[in-house]
Amino acid sequence: MASMAAGPDHLFNLRNSFYLGAYQAAINNSEIPNLSQEDIIERDCLVHRAYIALGSYQLVINEIDEASATPLQAVKLLAMYLSSPENKESTIASLREWLADPTAGNNATVRLIAGTIFMHEEDYSEALKHTHSGGTMDLHALNVQIFIKMHRSDYAEKQLRVMQQFDEDHTLTQLASAWLNLAVGGSKIQEAYLIFQDFSEKYPMTSLILNSKAVCCMHMGNFEEAETLLLEALNKDAKDPETLANLVVCSIHVVKQSSSRYLSQLKLSHPEHVLVKRAASAEDNFERALQSLA
Repeated sequence: MASMAAGPDHLFNLRNSFYLGAYQAAINNSEIPNLSQEDIIERDCLVHRAYIALGSYQLVINEIDEASATPLQAVKLLAMYLSSPENKESTIASLREWLADPTAGNNATVRLIAGTIFMHEEDYSEALKHTHSGGTMDLHALNVQIFIKMHRSDYAEKQLRVMQQFDEDHTLTQLASAWLNLAVGGSKIQEAYLIFQDFSEKYPMTSLILNSKAVCCMHMGNFEEAETLLLEALNKDAKDPETLANLVVCSIHVVKQSSSRYLSQLKLSHPEHVLVKRAASAEDNFERALQSLA
């Protein structure tokens, strides 16, 4: 995890790949020589988080055993939480036990995973209970995301300032700035687009960068450019949930029948996605409205 202490960063490239969504590249380039024991644990956490991002939950669950270090055990909890809806309740109960332990509860990775899981649960106050004190760039970046979801861009901006004071050029600082610009909207959308454009010129193009640029384009009303970016992302990963969700929205605006096909794909591959749930709710409301008129 990106600490806020000075010194050589042997995991810079690996961490950068992970932040920008180049998950397979992070895994492929994880054999780094002469790492300290602390760096080895962080390297292994990043690799397993990359596998989680690729949907390989069971691989992570199988590889991390009870003898593994506390941060890795926390990453395993995230894999268990995401692997199936049936696991959520027991996983959260286990997480709460960990957080009640002073040693484990103060570990930066445990706090990051706790914040991530409670953010997924939309329990933002519980998430912030464990992340608000920061201490790492990852935790401050997660705080920015949580405050944006709470529609508190003022608090998100305060977190961003802390990150900028430490390292204005850090990848997470730039990403957090772009997220905040998107949330604020208006003229800030163009600034967000330029940040993602800069990433696309410096680093290999990933689905995350393509989707981010596409979202900016949609906000600016450039739906045809957004569609081109999203189709490129779809070529990289045909099951990526954010690509499919964004294509549903984009296709409606460019008036294409493919929006229903993308939604069907999303329902099959990611039935728990927020867009799927919203679509189901809208369908239910429509059916009820029809019945009331019958």
